[in-house]
Amino acid sequence: MTARPRGDSSFLPGRHPIEAYGKGGFSFGGMSHRGSLLCLPEGIRGWPVLQAEDITEAALAPVFEQAAGIDLLLIGTGRQPWTLPEELRLRFQAIKLTVELARTGTAVSTYNILLGEGRPVAAGLIAVD
Repeated sequence: MTARPRGDSSFLPGRHPIEAYGKGGFSFGGMSHRGSLLCLPEGIRGWPVLQAEDITEAALAPVFEQAAGIDLLLIGTGRQPWTLPEELRLRFQAIKLTVELARTGTAVSTYNILLGEGRPVAAGLIAVD
């Protein structure tokens, strides 16, 4: 997953903490990725989201597919706060999946802590410069 364009189909199986973020990407699992990430129980993949407004039901489809194995979804919204649209809030409520929104740095820290505790956590992380 080294130096790929935003939104590509890169995939690294398994659960990995985020080692670093910034400069438009992330480091994890001894690799680096340029662009946003979707961290799920099955693995980490590139996520075609450049800003919070790009977070749609389609962008979150892999989360909904794996929702049974996730207790908490963290969404790192970049550098700015963002409010989950009502239709997405209702969709998550219907499947009983808790969602927390935070700036990307906070979401990365929380994700790493919960992952280290063995919790069933997932994260959608928007890359920041």
